[in-house]
Amino acid sequence: MAEASPLELASRAVALARRHGAEQCDAFAVAHVESTVSVRLGEVEKLMEAGSRSLGLRVIDGGRTSVCATSDFGAEALDRFAAGAVELARVSAPDEYAGLPAAELLGAGDADALRLYDERIESLPLEERIDMARACEEAALAHDARVANSEGASLSTRTGETALANSAGFAASYPAASVSLSAEVMADDADGKKRNAFWYSAERSLGALMDPERLGRIAAQRAVDQLGARKAETKRAPVIFEPMMAARLAADAARCASGAALYRGATFLAGRAGETVASPLVTLVDDPLAPARLGSRPFDGEGVPARRTVLFREGRFEGFLFDCYTARRAGARTTGAAWRDPAAAPEPGPANLVLEAGDAPAAAILADTREGLLVTALMGFGFNPTTGDYSRGAAGFWIENGAVAWPVAEANVSGNLADMLAHVDAVGDDLTWFGSVAAPTVRIDGMTVSGV
Repeated sequence: MAEASPLELASRAVALARRHGAEQCDAFAVAHVESTVSVRLGEVEKLMEAGSRSLGLRVIDGGRTSVCATSDFGAEALDRFAAGAVELARVSAPDEYAGLPAAELLGAGDADALRLYDERIESLPLEERIDMARACEEAALAHDARVANSEGASLSTRTGETALANSAGFAASYPAASVSLSAEVMADDADGKKRNAFWYSAERSLGALMDPERLGRIAAQRAVDQLGARKAETKRAPVIFEPMMAARLAADAARCASGAALYRGATFLAGRAGETVASPLVTLVDDPLAPARLGSRPFDGEGVPARRTVLFREGRFEGFLFDCYTARRAGARTTGAAWRDPAAAPEPGPANLVLEAGDAPAAAILADTREGLLVTALMGFGFNPTTGDYSRGAAGFWIENGAVAWPVAEANVSGNLADMLAHVDAVGDDLTWFGSVAAPTVRIDGMTVSGV
């Protein structure tokens, strides 16, 4: 007998919860197969393939909510599970903001237009996966004699289906696939220190994945470029974030633009919608409808059609990302930004976050910087969304007279995110995707750079 699909499981759970007296309910089901091949120093170090199926059921009864999850889908077990979720909701504390989306807000969107599934990923032979990982590592190790060791190269794939059904009549699902390749290597410094560096590519389709040899060479060059790194003198100076690091900056800004952060009083953007907060060069967008991107989806975790949402438009803060719950608390309307895990309630967050490109070549931004720090690595979690205070370990290159002078290690960059956004004075034309976040080169005209 064939396994029930995620959509069949979600619909069955909703029907059972209703039979047991649920006033409102929705069920979120996922099924996927993951595989990873890891090669280190030419030898296969790990082969893993695992399948997973899980179901989450949210019951809302008079504002009282329960969220339960299971991976036991037998008929009797599923019935007990639904009954238990209904009983748990009845003993929970009421919340006036709890509830499903209004029926008129629901919609399945167009999954086919998003190109989320590449069948070639599912059928990629094991030997070819091993060959790709091995070719990546070999290219890294052969790139420069100073690349002396490797943490390995890994190729991972994931294929599956996501489904949502609710008691308002919504029922839809979509398939998705992804593939990623990564490599990390070490170069030997003159004083015996190891300089680690990595690179990766993550895509929805096999054809879009970076060529393994090229990826390996990038990882190796980044390690070699850090040889001879030293600490920077403490001073205030311009800081250039390469695209990967600018993507992290964009993610920090988006974290502050979450409806959950707003109602918890944990964002410096509270009460600032409509204000000019950032430089006119800053436009930040959440776009779940971008074709073939890792965060793309036809509908959110509550069944609201996905939509493009502008967070910052030419420096003006346009507003927050909301799911239904946080929107009700804020007296706003959902932006279709609910993320969902079977074992947790929905919460708002970005899907595909894009810090839009400017028109300056990255090389021109560097050439225009008399002195400063080019950041190619960030460490730690020194960011407070409530105040905007920002302080992170960093590595990269010191710039003198518009050119890279020497590599920097054990540095720290600090400031306040509101001030940092306001002082963006150059944005590159080199928009680059890193998973579900894209950003170009970004320069901030002044931050505190210190040796640590």
